[in-house]
Amino acid sequence: MRFGRQGRFHDLVERQLDLFATDDAELLVEAVEAESAWNAAPAEEAEEAYGDYQLVVDAIADRLLDIRESYAHSLDDEASAEYVAEFTKQATRRFRRYATLLADLDAD
Repeated sequence: MRFGRQGRFHDLVERQLDLFATDDAELLVEAVEAESAWNAAPAEEAEEAYGDYQLVVDAIADRLLDIRESYAHSLDDEASAEYVAEFTKQATRRFRRYATLLADLDAD
């Protein structure tokens, strides 16, 4: 275990998440707008607005999962486990509300 040092995949994951934030900026903006619409919706429209928001959140989570799993499959089992843990940690820190699917899958 490394104390006080970043893991070997830290910089890679940071770059991957930077690219995600750039490449999928519209999706991230759409999520913010959908959340605002849900919060501002009158009671009779809140359920539908939440559904719209959840669709965007799911799309972001799926995109993060695709990035993580695509790279993880190129590694041996030990390196893959280390990479997955690092990706999940950083994605959750940076995109908390959209990355919970990653942690949920790891718990299984």
